[in-house]
Order: sequence, then C-alpha cells, then structure tokens
Amino acid sequence: MLCVSLLKRVTKPPSNWYNKQIPLCIVIYIMKKGSILTTLILFVMFSSCSNEQLETVQHVDVKKYMGKWYEIASFPQSFQKGCSCTVAEYELMENGKVKVTNSCTTPEKKKKSIGKAWVTDKKTNAKLKVQFFWPFSGKYWIIDLAEDYSYAVVGHPNREYLWILSRTPQMDNATYEDILKKVKQKGFDTSLLNKTVQNCW
Repeated sequence: MLCVSLLKRVTKPPSNWYNKQIPLCIVIYIMKKGSILTTLILFVMFSSCSNEQLETVQHVDVKKYMGKWYEIASFPQSFQKGCSCTVAEYELMENGKVKVTNSCTTPEKKKKSIGKAWVTDKKTNAKLKVQFFWPFSGKYWIIDLAEDYSYAVVGHPNREYLWILSRTPQMDNATYEDILKKVKQKGFDTSLLNKTVQNCW
C-alpha cells in the first residue's frame, strides 16, 4: 500500500532507477523527502550496484590510516553541497571497526556526520564499507596511498565517487597533478573534480 500511495503522488521517477535494481517505491519516497539524510541513503543504495573492476592499493595499514584527513578535491555530491573545510576523522574501535566523523562548514552552519566503517577485504584492507544509516552502506575503496600515508585517494568502482585526501589542508601542485594522472588511468573523469576550499585553519 505504501508503494501504491507513493506512486500516485509522483509522476516522474529518476530516469535510471531501473538500472539500479532498487524498488521504485523506495526511490520515490526518498525523492519526496529531499533532505541531506535521504540523499546520503540514495548514495549508499546506488553504490551497492556497480562494476567492481577497479584496482585498489595492495595493502593498507589500518592503524596508520587512522586520524584526520583533509579533503583536497572530490566529485560534487549533493550531500556535500556548499561545504568547505571538509574533514574526515577515523578512529579504530575495540571491535575492529572504524568510527567515521565527517565534518564541514557551510554558509549557514557547521555540519557533522558520524558513522562506522569496516574492512571487507582482509587481504589488502583497501576495501571497506561505510555506514551512516542502518541498513544502508557504501563502498570505500582506497585506490592510491602515499608510502608515508601523507595522502590517500578514495573511489568507488562505479567511478561516480572520488575523494582526494591529505594529512594537511593544502597539497602541493606536483603531487596533485600526479594523482590526477593515476586516477585518470583508472577510468575516472578528472574534469569532474572540484577542489575543496580549506581556509578554516
């Protein structure tokens, strides 16, 4: 009955809903809500259906990966609209999962989201799932990582999500250009990247 009532209220569902293998009634419900919360739910739902032929780094030391990361650039996402000074902080918990705290500043307010992540590929530790809202989770694949863990690149196998992270708020241009070359070789459209304003520090 919920699906029927929602279908009566919405006449134009997303054009690609049928490719995502997600019940139409759920997509429509999320569209009607139109909040950051529900947009994030759409992200993790869509992220469950994708081409997984994307090479990650060979190994990640999870303990070394913990701590604060500044976002240098990313593909634009609605749940990050208007954000500057975006930061991700990772903390290893006793149960082996990772506490994830994402924060940013918008013209209206400071925003913070807290979730959790866990490794799905124990051989490399480079593939994780991130969850902010149960029961939905999204893929978090580490596709490039500096030897000294000074920068990291996180992507999704569908190539629609990409984040360049650094231990410092700014990244030198040579390193940034080198990263762009590598992610382009992995099939990402680097023209979609937006540099993140980091002027709060």
